[in-house]
Amino acid sequence: MVKGFFPLILLLSFFILSGCDSGPEKEETAESSQPAEEAETAAPASGADISLALKPAQMDWVGQKIFQNECAGKLQCLVHWNEGEAFPSLGIGHFIWYPEGVNGRFVESFPKLIQYMTQRQASVPDWLVNLEPFDAPWPDRETFLEAEDSTRVAELREFLAGTQGLQAEFIFRRARESLDKVVEAAPEQHRERVTQHLVELSATPGGVYALMDYVNFKGEGLAQSERYDGEGWGLLQVLLEMKPEKEQAALDAFRSAAGEVLTRRAENAENPIERERWLPGWLRRLETYREPSEAPSS
Repeated sequence: MVKGFFPLILLLSFFILSGCDSGPEKEETAESSQPAEEAETAAPASGADISLALKPAQMDWVGQKIFQNECAGKLQCLVHWNEGEAFPSLGIGHFIWYPEGVNGRFVESFPKLIQYMTQRQASVPDWLVNLEPFDAPWPDRETFLEAEDSTRVAELREFLAGTQGLQAEFIFRRARESLDKVVEAAPEQHRERVTQHLVELSATPGGVYALMDYVNFKGEGLAQSERYDGEGWGLLQVLLEMKPEKEQAALDAFRSAAGEVLTRRAENAENPIERERWLPGWLRRLETYREPSEAPSS
C-alpha cells in the first residue's frame, strides 16, 4: 500500500477558471508554502465544477497503478535512465531530470517534485538539497550506469522508495491543477465538449486515475516543444480526439482516443525507437485505464 497520505489533501476540489495562465510549462507556478488544505480554493468562473477527489484507499490504488506502469513495481527502477533518452527518470512517476546543459523538448518535473516534498517537510537527502545548480549529476547514461551502485544513488533510491505516498499526492495535485489550463487552451468552439469530458472522467476512480496517470505520463499537451510535425500528444489532444459513441463510457472513449494520439506521435517521430519499442508499451499502459474490479471505498 502507498503510505504517507494526509486525509485532508484527498478531498480537495478544483474549479475550472477562465483567464488562468495557460503557458507551456506543466508547473509554471511554484507550489504554495501554505498547508495543502488551505491553498486550493478558487471561485468558479466558467460554470463548470470539475472536482478530482479520492478516498485514501482509492489513492493507494492509483499510486500502486502508476508505480506498476512506470516501474513494474520494482524499487530498482525508482532511479533509472532509459536507453535512447537524454535524462534519468526518477520516482514512481518517472519524473524527468535533465543534466546540466541539456534542454530537452519534454517538460522537466523532478525539480518541482523535490520542491513540493521539501515544503511537505520530507527528509530529502542532504546532497540533493545542497545540489547547485539543481541538475542531474550525471551528464549521460554511460556515466549514470557507472555510478548506479554508488552510495549517492542508493540513498536517492531509498528516499524515493520511502516517499511513494507524497509522490502520488504530487501527481494528484499536478493533474488537478492542469485542468483549468487544458480547458483554457482548447479552441473556444471545443471548450464545452472538453469540459464535459473532464466532468465525466472525474466522476469515477478509474477516470481520475486515467487523468492523473496521463498528465504524469505524457503531460497536458500545452508545451510547444512537445510536438512532432505540429501534433501534440498530451491530455488536451486526447480530449479533443475523443469521439464518444452514444453508449460508450467516457473512460472507454478516453482510452481509445489516447491510443490514436500516441500512435500518431510514434508515426511522426524521427527516432524509430518510438514506433518499434515504445508504442507497444504505451498502448499496454492505456489498457489499465479501467475502473477497478473491486472499487476501493475507504
